[in-house]
Amino acid sequence: MYSESERKEITDRYRKLISSWKNRNDVQEAKMVRKAFNLALEAHSDMRRKSGEPYVYHPIEVATICAADLRLDYISIVCALLHDVVEDTEYLLEDMERMFNPRVALIIGGLTKIKGIFDDGTRSVQAEYFKRMILVLAEDMRVILIKLADRLHNMRTLEHMKRESQLKTASETLIMYAPLAFKMGLYNIKTELEDLSLKFTEPEIYSHISKQVITSEDERDRFINRFIYPIKNILAKHETSYRIHVRTKSVYSIWQKMQKKDIPFEDVYDIFAIRIIIDSSFENEKLDCWKVYSLLTDVYKPKHDRVRDWISIPKANGYEALHLTVMSHEGRWVEIQIRTNRMDEIAESGFASHHYYKNITDENKVIEEWLSRIREQFQNQDEDALSFLDDFKLTLYSEEIYIFTPKGDMIKLPVGSTALDFAYNIHSEIGDRSIGAKVNLSLVPLNYQLKSGDQVEIITSKKQSPQPDWLDYVVTARAKNYINEYLKSQKKMFFKKGREKLEKHFGELNIEFTKGNVKRFQDYSKIPGIIDLYYKVAIDEIGIKEIKNCCLKQEKNQWFNALIPFGRSKNLDSKSLGESLADQIRNKPEEVLLGEKVDPDYNIAKCCNPIPGDDVIGLIIPNKPILVHRTNCKLAMDMMSSFGNRIVKAKWKGEDSVLFLAGLQFTGIDKIGFIYQITDIISKKHNIKIRSFHLDSSNEVSEGKIMVYVNDTKKLNDLIADLKKIKKMKKISRLNPEK
Repeated sequence: MYSESERKEITDRYRKLISSWKNRNDVQEAKMVRKAFNLALEAHSDMRRKSGEPYVYHPIEVATICAADLRLDYISIVCALLHDVVEDTEYLLEDMERMFNPRVALIIGGLTKIKGIFDDGTRSVQAEYFKRMILVLAEDMRVILIKLADRLHNMRTLEHMKRESQLKTASETLIMYAPLAFKMGLYNIKTELEDLSLKFTEPEIYSHISKQVITSEDERDRFINRFIYPIKNILAKHETSYRIHVRTKSVYSIWQKMQKKDIPFEDVYDIFAIRIIIDSSFENEKLDCWKVYSLLTDVYKPKHDRVRDWISIPKANGYEALHLTVMSHEGRWVEIQIRTNRMDEIAESGFASHHYYKNITDENKVIEEWLSRIREQFQNQDEDALSFLDDFKLTLYSEEIYIFTPKGDMIKLPVGSTALDFAYNIHSEIGDRSIGAKVNLSLVPLNYQLKSGDQVEIITSKKQSPQPDWLDYVVTARAKNYINEYLKSQKKMFFKKGREKLEKHFGELNIEFTKGNVKRFQDYSKIPGIIDLYYKVAIDEIGIKEIKNCCLKQEKNQWFNALIPFGRSKNLDSKSLGESLADQIRNKPEEVLLGEKVDPDYNIAKCCNPIPGDDVIGLIIPNKPILVHRTNCKLAMDMMSSFGNRIVKAKWKGEDSVLFLAGLQFTGIDKIGFIYQITDIISKKHNIKIRSFHLDSSNEVSEGKIMVYVNDTKKLNDLIADLKKIKKMKKISRLNPEK
């Protein structure tokens, strides 16, 4: 139950929720929200979070994000308050429908997590959960919006979790949820999710950049005031109604810029952007924005390759604005964003949220078209969860190109799309019958990669049908889904024949034909689906020879007895490496140590070359040694987002004396003696062995990479500090993990 101080805190938080809700004066809606709050209060009364706080704080905060940041309707607020009730208490979805309405039950059902039904060795629980969450988008988009609010509050309170849980959650957030927020047009939520992810994956970097942003704030404010003074004058002169907002770039985006250009914080010129928001009627928005653009370029000279017109052609997530970068009178480039109040509201709360908040019927058609584009990308519900997740990530990250039909209609496609992607985007029937295309009146093959501005005409034939190699031609989920559906329909024709033939093979080997035994053979053959398995058996691509090989392998691993190879359960005394490590983590986590030697139980990941002193995690890979990555390794973060249930804690032994491979990258002035100074410091002063030294010189500038053997991060950092003292050395750092 709750203490007196907790009840006061709950009341204060609830009042904050109501005050941030735009439609709080509607009596009936307010009554439903209050009812949901009381139910959440009662249902979670005996539950606590990791911080020790009452669990009910969490749904209240999620609902507040939905009301204040996303500006969602009362149904969303009700569902946010109740989003964990069905999962964590005795209440059922039927109760939600009875107490509220079917729509509330449907949304809460979509938010309810999946627990313990997927095999740890073949699929990721995170991937399955994420797949279901995305597919519910087809039923109600508010599922995604509430889930993003839920993830945001969990990230805000992540400091109370264990380190390995922090890494898993932060990586998952950065890989999937932040891009999803961007796709939904939720810029503020996307930015905060990215910053919080960096805070837990790279705490030192996050802290350093945050301090730099704060330290440089006064100087930055003085520059901004000088910069916007002539802008205010010219806008006032032309009687333009406006307001100016200055947005400082997020810590994560600054870090991305520093990494991409390999520059220090001081050299990031676009650390802020000036946002000019004008009052304009819907009919005059374009004209007014371009008028402001014209006035600005009378004051400052623009950088022509940095003009972005997202008014004429809005982004797929609904974002509209006019961007330009101009040269200030002090020799600094400054980004300016021009948008109207309506555009700003969509940019702040998201296109879909704007729809729910405003309930603008004139925009219904636009909203539905936008939603259908997202839904169709994820329509293949039969796809393997991890394949689905990979396709989803590609869709989130992809930029767009603009293609024109023969009649001049414009179609948006991801970068990398081919003529076949275009065909399927027009209609599935056109895609299925495609034999070629004309791009800008020139004949091209179906796998021709399109560029923005291309005009495309598809050539079809009634005799054509989708081919298996077409899957290599396309990048869009829509095209892949239609091709897979056709190929699967063809394979289903062999289903009965393949099943009968496999049952016959099993009988010849005295193997019981059960669902479990078929699944084991399917996993051994590395075939993703049962339809594909029966198809390959039917056409004799696999047969009795492969079944025998599977039996022999399983017998060696003590999975089956001699008489009935598929009949015996797993030997509990012969656990896999993954199971053994998992047990070790649960029982004695501090015993999973790294060092002394690279033994068969673990390998060092070559993508990031972790060394003692680095913050590391271990990834369990079935039937292979544990793989040790640096926590900031991009590949490891991607794996953690998909296989978070396979993460183990790892740390280095203090007395370790083994040498590990580490890399350095540097830039300097190519003068006589420069290379000698580098090798002298490495070999003589630090007595460090060099494995390789690669150097490129051009116009008196040298760029190089050095691979050295060191004991730990302290020795590596000491070496870098000494190399920085070389006068001709301009930049030197440790090689970042590969992306």
